[in-house]
Amino acid sequence: MSMSIAMKGLLAGAAGTALAACASPEPVAYSGIASSTQLVPNKKRDSAKVPYRYAAAVEWRSYSRIIIEPVAIYGGPDQQFGDMSDADKVELANYMRSRFTERLGARFVRATDPVPHTLRLKLTLTGAATNTPVLATLSRFDIAGGLYNGVQAVRGGEGSFSGAVMYAVEIYDAPTDRLLNAFVTKQFPGALNIGASLGSLAAAKTGIDKGADALAEELN
Repeated sequence: MSMSIAMKGLLAGAAGTALAACASPEPVAYSGIASSTQLVPNKKRDSAKVPYRYAAAVEWRSYSRIIIEPVAIYGGPDQQFGDMSDADKVELANYMRSRFTERLGARFVRATDPVPHTLRLKLTLTGAATNTPVLATLSRFDIAGGLYNGVQAVRGGEGSFSGAVMYAVEIYDAPTDRLLNAFVTKQFPGALNIGASLGSLAAAKTGIDKGADALAEELN
């Protein structure tokens, strides 16, 4: 019996290692974005999802309007799209602008002119990973995958065979073009979110939803 338990533990550990190897890449301080030289390693508690950040002292309540630029699709040598199709990149970029516009619209008036008390938001989609067909869902139910994803859920980590999205956020004072805040982030669904495992882009879109919510909360 003890041998059986030990063997199960070894198998579970090996399965966990294999599943962890399927995780999507970690974001970098992308060399081709305007704020790249100002980004520094993030020392705060959210560093796992926001590894690089720049932040000036800002009184966000003094801003009531926002210009949201079309989402740029990053093409630098350090992009992290893997073999994702151009069509999927465009779909994610359009989805990102729609979701961020919706969430920030509850706090700011949409604007087109850089008048006082206006922010300018630049979003750059820098990478993404799709769900692995079938395995992304099945791994939430099999024994080894269930154990691994359960642990990841407690840690706030990435689920097995799951997609993710990486992007850069740059926020400027619109009239002066002064950089106020910038960061790169990786967002993904909860490890036990079965709905986000269905469809190749479902996890990346869920990550965009989470990122839009997080930025809206930060600017409030």
